Amino acid sequence: MKANRLIAALLTLVLCLFSAPGALAEAAEALEETPYIIPEFNFTEKEAPESEALAFTRRMGLGFNLGNTFDAIKANWNRNADEMTVETSWGAPRTSETVMIALKQAGFSSIRIPVSWHDHVDADYNISQRWLDRVQEVVDWAIGQDLIVILNIHHDEDQFLPSAAHYEESARYVEKIWQQLAERFGDYDERLVFESMNEPRLVNTIYEWNFNETAPQCIEAADCLNRLNQLFVDTVRATGGNNATRYLMVPAYAADPGNALKNAFALPTDTVENRIILSVHAYRPYNFALNVNGTSSFSLSSNSAKGEITSFMTSLYNRYIVNGIPVVIGEFGAMTKGDNLQDRIDWAAFYVASASIRHLPCLWWDNAGFTGSGELFGLMDRVNGTWVFPELVEAMTRYKLQ
Repeated sequence: MKANRLIAALLTLVLCLFSAPGALAEAAEALEETPYIIPEFNFTEKEAPESEALAFTRRMGLGFNLGNTFDAIKANWNRNADEMTVETSWGAPRTSETVMIALKQAGFSSIRIPVSWHDHVDADYNISQRWLDRVQEVVDWAIGQDLIVILNIHHDEDQFLPSAAHYEESARYVEKIWQQLAERFGDYDERLVFESMNEPRLVNTIYEWNFNETAPQCIEAADCLNRLNQLFVDTVRATGGNNATRYLMVPAYAADPGNALKNAFALPTDTVENRIILSVHAYRPYNFALNVNGTSSFSLSSNSAKGEITSFMTSLYNRYIVNGIPVVIGEFGAMTKGDNLQDRIDWAAFYVASASIRHLPCLWWDNAGFTGSGELFGLMDRVNGTWVFPELVEAMTRYKLQ
């Protein structure tokens, strides 16, 4: 229990003791039921140019990732299983329209639907119609609730390794998948956003999560990634219709904000003005938000902890937002670690408020994880569309970009 909750409860106890018989029992109950506290901030929004693209990402507000669902892969459990069972193989329940309704009612404005495709294609990378139909069904439920939807290529890293040795096959995969998705969803309006890749990187190397712009492998990877992002844009635009002007998201190496600030990264050129969005993922401070073995505490009195959040946001704001280029924090979140809900509330309120004043929409990574020793980012009970941590949701919706 945080100190401010304890103080409030003890004050209630003192007042009750001096007010009426039986007050002690009432005070004990009050102590048990004292609500979590959402911190108050009065931040000033930073200036940004008039931009149709920035207006669009503002509409994304606060978002939700349908994690550990269509992004699940069969490699670690059963390569011969029915492909349709993959959706629930990582512990999340089968998705229903209830999820989208709950998101809309709670004040969420966007949803990211991560999808891994490589378990659902033939040798020529033709996507299974059953799998594609199911993905489209869920997309339609989200659009039906007027949510902005982000659809991507997710855990397919082995299919698009950003290296010269693998580039030809990586390009074939990216082009073939996006050609099919662009054709299937070509009639959808701008509420459907395509994201080229998730966290493209040199998997199983010393540089997987540590980009070194002086290392030849990393320089090569950055070049390959720039070319793959360009191929993605060119492929989607070539299908015409609404895809000619659809908003498209692209990440830098590993979707790391710092890598998007390096000279090795370049946004793709486009045939339409200001329709490219930078995608970043940021679980900061790492030891609190993402490190399973890290700290369970976050303090608003810690300038160091807050600085890990505001530093990368300010850098993105100065590099992109002030120039009218939209940026979306496509993944963020902080894990449950014991009884640290108040810490997560403080963190989430500060994180979202700090992002919002810099015109950065945020999408929470929900992996349906609530128990165990792994990454517990679960927020919604997706079976019935209720919130396991409603105070955390309230903290984020209070400060969301709007």
